[in-house]
Amino acid sequence: MARNRHHSHAHPHARRGGEPRRTERDRARRAYGQNFLLDPGAVARVVRAARPGPGDLLVEVGAGKGVLTEALAPRCRELISYEIDRHLIPGLRERLARCPRVRVVHQDFLTAAPPREPFALVGNVPYARTAEIVAWALRAVPRLTSATLLTQAEYARKRTGDYGRWSLLTVRSWPEVEWRLCGRVARTAFRPVPAVDGGILRLTRRPRPLLPDPAARSGYADLVELGFTGVGGSLYASLRRVCPARALDRAFRAAGLGRDVVVAYVTPEQWLILAQELTEVVAGMRSAVSKELMVRVKSRVDNSNL
Repeated sequence: MARNRHHSHAHPHARRGGEPRRTERDRARRAYGQNFLLDPGAVARVVRAARPGPGDLLVEVGAGKGVLTEALAPRCRELISYEIDRHLIPGLRERLARCPRVRVVHQDFLTAAPPREPFALVGNVPYARTAEIVAWALRAVPRLTSATLLTQAEYARKRTGDYGRWSLLTVRSWPEVEWRLCGRVARTAFRPVPAVDGGILRLTRRPRPLLPDPAARSGYADLVELGFTGVGGSLYASLRRVCPARALDRAFRAAGLGRDVVVAYVTPEQWLILAQELTEVVAGMRSAVSKELMVRVKSRVDNSNL
């Protein structure tokens, strides 16, 4: 008996074997990691966390379907919204036609140059590209005034010390940038629904760095990177390769740290105390540590996920 090739119940995009065939739109959504923020309450929370002002220039990462864009538009002077997916551009431009302050740019945000004037960054970011987007934001300091990003909840918590542990990226940039968790967004606020909840991460450039002297900030970064190499199993052991025991003991007492403390549990404030107490050591660190060792330290730090 012959099969009916025009079975009325067949899926319009079905593959042989009964599995739906992914359309070009489906492939784009998967490739770009798109989970559109549609819940009005969640959108309002992101806008409140961003705190846009009427004279601000905003840059949006991934406009998507324009829901967040539309909410931000009346609250700023100008909004530049980047969207990489060509399928979304016509709908975006139609939706935002009545928003003269918005400029939709069809481009991969990560290939864009930061504006030449002070600006704030906002966006519901693709989880898989969060690290690249945050790195872009940090490179844009000091023109970047803030970045309010809806990321995976775990990422936002990790970067802001919400687990009681601190990451290298946060500690190293702390003198210039404050990292803060501004709340959680349920996964049900997105379509399609992702496997995890979102978190609102806010980076705020400090009006005046906690270490105003550029040389002091550079020395602080070197000290932090050396500490995060993890050689010896404790922060004390890592720093002892460069710092004299007497100076290191004094610095640890001032910061309220024990010799056995693991680097992840040292707060940014305690790092600042260590750097202050070890000012002379930090200033001479590059000459005290061999070039070969510093190359190994940098390589290990740059390739880590801390």
